[in-house]
Amino acid sequence: MDRSQKAESVAQLNATFNEVGVVVVTRNLGLSVAQSTELRAKMREAGASYKVAKNRLAKLAIADTDYTGLGDMLIGPTALASSVDPVAAAKVAVDFAKTNDKLEIVGGSMGTQVLDEAGIKALASMPSLDELRGKLVGLLNAPATKIAQLSTAPASKLARVFGAYGAKEAA
Repeated sequence: MDRSQKAESVAQLNATFNEVGVVVVTRNLGLSVAQSTELRAKMREAGASYKVAKNRLAKLAIADTDYTGLGDMLIGPTALASSVDPVAAAKVAVDFAKTNDKLEIVGGSMGTQVLDEAGIKALASMPSLDELRGKLVGLLNAPATKIAQLSTAPASKLARVFGAYGAKEAA
């Protein structure tokens, strides 16, 4: 990489750090190209990104962001998973690390809050933003459904009573 490419890479990383809600630092212990491609595809499906960056350039990029605490984790062959949803990147990285021993979770950060490996795993166990939205909609929708059932119940009971009288007289 020449100097201009490095400056561009630092600018892109800095822009990413300013936009995302969580950054997960992983250590690559010999992932094959196919495994890395699979991980990137899973990250994209979840709305996250996975980028291998030079540690020195990543340290320069986090200098003026909320993620300055990640500097100590950027040692060795690392990669950065990030997402706007605070759970998406952590969930995909932890799930992939469970099935593949060549990917190790080092830690991460959610804004200024630095998380260790256990913190990232706890974050991954939380429901995603879409799951929480679905639960809220279900909770808000349930009372309306019950009211609709209660308002139609007397009419259906009357219809059953009339039906029973009709059947009794026909017999």
